Amino acid sequence: MAVLEGRKLTKVYSMGEVPVQALRGVDLQLSEGEFVVLLGHSGSGKSTLMNILAGLDRPTAGQVFFRGEELTALSEDELTSFRRRHIGVVFQFFNLIPNLTALENVELVSEIAPSCLTARQALELVGLGDRVDHFPAQLSGGEQQRVAIARAVVKQPEFLFCDEPTGALDISTGVVVLEVLKQINNELGTTVFLITHNQVIAEIAHRVLVMADGRIVSERFNEKPAEPRDISW
Repeated sequence: MAVLEGRKLTKVYSMGEVPVQALRGVDLQLSEGEFVVLLGHSGSGKSTLMNILAGLDRPTAGQVFFRGEELTALSEDELTSFRRRHIGVVFQFFNLIPNLTALENVELVSEIAPSCLTARQALELVGLGDRVDHFPAQLSGGEQQRVAIARAVVKQPEFLFCDEPTGALDISTGVVVLEVLKQINNELGTTVFLITHNQVIAEIAHRVLVMADGRIVSERFNEKPAEPRDISW
């Protein structure tokens, strides 16, 4: 049963006098506990769709529903409250505060959002229990990304949206990050929605969607999703 649903989502940006249509009537349903990978080339509409589903942006037309409640009808304050309770987001670039430790970076979220985990527990979940007092400059790229994931999941969100989370990492480090995402999906039951242009990553998903020109053009299911350690690119 769908928990988060987009209906006929359209997004039009203005580039000077020229309108650019990023989404063209997209319908999408996300179910509890899924691991979904959305593939597509740059400019296909992946990030736009993710931002709208995550409540970071609003569609030009169409609706988003969460458990039957229309998110697109909420005020900005109500939408912010929804994100704090239900949504975690991980981007390609880590966006950590350089003068705060790993623990303090995660605590920033745990202090302003309802949380069932402590910052230390979240860092232990991503394998960084021994790095809590390190600053971002003292961590590798993969470790910084895992801190960013810990920051996103400390409040135990129902949905974790990931925008090219391995895009700035080498293969071996990227695999470690994907293993962490699979672990969060398996152990916490978090629905993971990961967008990427890397087709190999799709092998670890339950469901694979492909976007082109602002539309979802195909969908398939992996009967037996691969383990991250078994893929390479």
